[in-house]
Amino acid sequence: MDCVLFRHGIAAERDEWEGSDADRPLTERGAKRVAQAAAGLSRLDVQPTHVLSSPLVRAIETAKIAHRSLRIRTTMRIVDELLPDASPNRLLSILHDLPPESCVLCVGHEPHLGMVASVLLCGRASASFPLKKAGACLIELSIPAKPGQGLLRWWLTPSQLRALGKRTRGLKAED
Repeated sequence: MDCVLFRHGIAAERDEWEGSDADRPLTERGAKRVAQAAAGLSRLDVQPTHVLSSPLVRAIETAKIAHRSLRIRTTMRIVDELLPDASPNRLLSILHDLPPESCVLCVGHEPHLGMVASVLLCGRASASFPLKKAGACLIELSIPAKPGQGLLRWWLTPSQLRALGKRTRGLKAED
């Protein structure tokens, strides 16, 4: 199983947002950069069979952009296991229920996604693996997925993903 952890894009600033934190949307720039990063995922031949998203608005918007960009045919599932304060181990229970040949795109938040990566790669939760906004990593998992048995295939910053995506379209990698 391939598990792609994808952090949401740039969202409205907390101190400038009048609504609840859960409702903070992506900014226009954030949405654009997510689309560019998703083009990079496409260039890496990421073909998700399952899309899981945190219920927070900025994560759902990120997942929808990736869903369109990657031309994913399955529906997106909103799961509490990707909430910022969820235990990193809770996501494993969802992964256990998926077919071994799955490619799962998980859209969420920091430090949660970094701690999920830490559990999958090292067997324990640690904040040592931070993902930048619109950054992603691919971890190959054996089935059943067990802590500490993941294999890191790649870990890319948003600028690296955008550069890959722009190469696909033949554009400069500046923006």
